[in-house]
Amino acid sequence: MTSQAVAMDPTNERTERYRNAERVVWSHYGLEPTEGFVEFESPAVRLRIQEVGSGEPIVFAHGGLRPAVALAPLVRELAGYRCILLDRPGCGLSSPVDWRKHQLRTVAPKLMGGVVDALGLERTHVIGHSIGGVWALRLAQDHASRVGKIGILGASPVLADMPRPGFFRILASPIGALITRLPQNQDRARSMLRQDGHGPSLDAGRIPDVFFDWHVALIRNTKTMNNERAMIRDAVIRRGAWRPGLTFDPAELAAIQQPLLYLIGSADPEGTVDYAKQVVAALPNAELNVLPNAGHMLWLDDAVLVGNAIRTFLDDSSSAEPSPTKQAGASTARSPGRGPER
Repeated sequence: MTSQAVAMDPTNERTERYRNAERVVWSHYGLEPTEGFVEFESPAVRLRIQEVGSGEPIVFAHGGLRPAVALAPLVRELAGYRCILLDRPGCGLSSPVDWRKHQLRTVAPKLMGGVVDALGLERTHVIGHSIGGVWALRLAQDHASRVGKIGILGASPVLADMPRPGFFRILASPIGALITRLPQNQDRARSMLRQDGHGPSLDAGRIPDVFFDWHVALIRNTKTMNNERAMIRDAVIRRGAWRPGLTFDPAELAAIQQPLLYLIGSADPEGTVDYAKQVVAALPNAELNVLPNAGHMLWLDDAVLVGNAIRTFLDDSSSAEPSPTKQAGASTARSPGRGPER
């Protein structure tokens, strides 16, 4: 594998429309990321990287259909860290991988490790949301000496018995081809978030309009939806089950020694709290924080709470020892330097 950091991507009209919508989201949260690309020879792919802040590095791997800027509310709460956010292959402004020729089991750690190398990082924390949690864990598995602590946000297909999300099943089916052609608008974008467990935050106006403007621009001006469908069909799901090599067996999880924080919302429709407890029980050095009433993208419901939980975990030198399951509550969410309590 060869990875190389390169300059900013040339633009075209669609790309610029997408960039403009993305800039508005970053600006809404008071952030101005820098941008670069990392090129790989095998698989042949060009990954877009955005960076915010300075300090200890954290590499983020996003979930389905939600490239890096979707994490902006959380990044704002992590001042003092160097947040490195990649657009997974085929998402946002990263080029796609031909998943008919490659397996996610090998591609994920190869690309994540290549990003770490290209940026000259000796060691980094890593946080993954949803399927991005698989990318984070594969990096820790194959490049253990390069990973400090691990965070998983939301239900993630770590274990083979996690139910396949309904949207994944539909997108992988022939109907998925029709879905990729549907015109995108704010109402449809809001409906997707409501299905992901964020109804209360939508009703309370906690998610700004600029987020939905960005998502509409993403679907209209990039091939993210088509590329995610190809990944799901060719690398994630086969005949209604997770493809071999996507999820982890018990021995693989037992070998991951890094401290790990699993944050999940109690209203996450993609996976239950009991499922998250199974994941944590399979890892030797993991703890679980449950955020009441939060959906799949739990930082959209309370970025301060999620940011405080992550900061406390990363700053805590004692987290090298296993910790019990914790239940995060609103009463502890905004206390500086204080983590969620049971």
